[in-house]
Amino acid sequence: MNTTVWIDDREISALNFLEETILDGGKSKKKIAFDFKVTSEEYHDVAVLLYKMEFRIRVPEKELDFPASISNYSTSITNLYEENQVADYKLELIEKA
Repeated sequence: MNTTVWIDDREISALNFLEETILDGGKSKKKIAFDFKVTSEEYHDVAVLLYKMEFRIRVPEKELDFPASISNYSTSITNLYEENQVADYKLELIEKA
């Protein structure tokens, strides 16, 4: 089942969406993790977005809306400049104080 995640103004179709609350320095923070697909055609725009490292996250169906930063991410392919490639991205985001 896909979950729609908005990273700033970009809509992501998230797979394996997980939400949890963690303690960070005695404060409760939201943490979300999910997988998503990135095609060769989308790669540049997604890379530019993720290099910002800080975002507004919205997950309407979970009623989540918070500022976040990347705590971890990985990709199955590092060179998506070749046409017709699709990479599996894994992304973890933590709410900013």
